[in-house]
Amino acid sequence: MKSICVYCGSSPGTDPRFMEEAVRCGTAIAKAGMTLVYGGGRVGLMGAVADAALAAGGKVTGVMPADLVNQEIGHTGLTELRVVNSMHERKWAMAELGDAFLCLPGGPGTFEEIFEQWTWALLGFHSKACGFVNVSGYYDLMRQTVQQMADNGFIAQQYVDMLIYADSTEAALERFKSYVPPPPKWGVAKVEQRY
Repeated sequence: MKSICVYCGSSPGTDPRFMEEAVRCGTAIAKAGMTLVYGGGRVGLMGAVADAALAAGGKVTGVMPADLVNQEIGHTGLTELRVVNSMHERKWAMAELGDAFLCLPGGPGTFEEIFEQWTWALLGFHSKACGFVNVSGYYDLMRQTVQQMADNGFIAQQYVDMLIYADSTEAALERFKSYVPPPPKWGVAKVEQRY
């Protein structure tokens, strides 16, 4: 892995441990010699992850739609800020740039982004790991909901089990190293296919 795509909130959240983990996340990715790929914001957990990676000497690539850059929430101190035309382009670019996907606490955009990558992974469109840093049990209820999908016959258990949960970024990155994707849902993998 040369890069980690991080999804997280554009707000700091109410628990100070969210911000603490965001700082640890950016630092850990930089110290591992990997590039941080993220949504390009300077606010909330997003900004904290980027600032920490930069402070640790890492490379940071942000991807942000022009409309959001124009609202002055784009981070101006990144290694690279890619300005795109739409949220769809943003997600596509981030998906291509990241070698794995890591989720810190966040809101609906964070959930939407990681669920899309998980869906693409189980369909075999890519073979990249999807993981969650479960700070203060933030993802406990979501994990139960995902398990309920399998319990009710909407997804095979192997696609629930492919998701990685860890209590810290370092633990998640370690699990990423040994990740083996399950067979794709409909048969032949299309790992080289573009999204």
